[in-house]
Amino acid sequence: MTAARLLLCLLTSVALHSQSGPPAATERYWPQWRGPYATGVSKTATPPLQWSETKNIKWKIEIPGRGSSTPIVWNNRVYVLTAIPAGVAVDGSHVPRGASPSMHKYVVLAIDRATGKVAWERTVREEAPHETSHPENGTWASSSPMTNGEILIAPFESRGIYAYDMNGTLLWQTDLGDKRMRNQFGEGSTPTLYRNRLVVVWDHTAGSFITVLDTKSGKELWRQSRDEIDTWATPLVFERDGRAQVVVPGMNRVRSYDLDTGELVWHTAGLTMNPIPSPVADDTFVYLMSGFRGNSLKAIRIAGAKGDITGTDAVAWTLERDTPYVPSPLLYDGIIYFLKSNNGLLSAYDAKSGKPHFQVQRLTSAPEVFASPVGAAGRVYIPSRDGTTVVLKHGPTMQMIAENKLSDGFDASPALVDGEMYLRGYKYLYCISE
Repeated sequence: MTAARLLLCLLTSVALHSQSGPPAATERYWPQWRGPYATGVSKTATPPLQWSETKNIKWKIEIPGRGSSTPIVWNNRVYVLTAIPAGVAVDGSHVPRGASPSMHKYVVLAIDRATGKVAWERTVREEAPHETSHPENGTWASSSPMTNGEILIAPFESRGIYAYDMNGTLLWQTDLGDKRMRNQFGEGSTPTLYRNRLVVVWDHTAGSFITVLDTKSGKELWRQSRDEIDTWATPLVFERDGRAQVVVPGMNRVRSYDLDTGELVWHTAGLTMNPIPSPVADDTFVYLMSGFRGNSLKAIRIAGAKGDITGTDAVAWTLERDTPYVPSPLLYDGIIYFLKSNNGLLSAYDAKSGKPHFQVQRLTSAPEVFASPVGAAGRVYIPSRDGTTVVLKHGPTMQMIAENKLSDGFDASPALVDGEMYLRGYKYLYCISE
């Protein structure tokens, strides 16, 4: 084969792969909070089935402060965000609502995957938060970092957004102001990194907007105001027919924006108050849900959706029961799994038709769940606040195959890479591996 023909084959292969899914390295690692496909699934990871404090723990390290953001993984490092209160013991406590938060350090940690040792640490800012957080959360580091292997984004919301190279050199930073959250429920929305664009949703009670930043410079490319109050869901970016769209949940409206211009592509009736679960998508539908003061699930047919699609066949199916308040859904090979409220009550539906496989099945050892389910190797993993991770066989029937108990509790969702699971607890970060 000539050099020119070889180059042509390589370029064709890259072009086809970019249309069908993320690059191979992105598929292997866990670059953002819901994984390489923004669905909660890894197609390549093979995490253990069983573990305990004395079994299949590669390493366990204490993380100062507290955060409920998911760790991300790229190459040989794990990246974690945390907020460390000055002069306060690391005991997972929170500041009561109405009290003044103490001075905090907002910290980015890069941790070696092989040893659990800190490769580098950066303090982005040291100051007191302007508002308290929700008593159930108790942290000012709820947003997850994200990377494409060249740049690391560390979002601390009202404390700023920071971009580093992979060795910890600060590239740029930006401050979008202070969020004013209803009842001081706390911040915690994670932006989305898509190619060279960072999508930030800034929904609060004092002027909501969505903006897109250039990841190389931090420069704002466009901004659109939003008629919404607080949301926490991560925006979903997908590409169809050569056009990238950003889907954003809301209480008033669900909206899709053109990624390049900010133009409103389509919109429909909103979800419930306090939309927290992040949307997921397959090749046909986008699925959105929320579950505070009501229940709402919408499956939106992507092809041809334009303008106001309320009441049209673009809204393929809906559900008004048993949807989650905090945990995001898991979309795994045509099955969409989701929990009821924050309870260990699991449902699984055929994603295309909306027909239930099973509904509100109780996970007896996981009574309260804030973390979002993840899937790999034909299994579904669901960590709970009491430290138990339930493992189910992936499929249309409810089949529990393992229960794994650790001494810490979990609000952060797991990251799955190679033969490892990374679980960030209230106090510790675990690397679970056979």
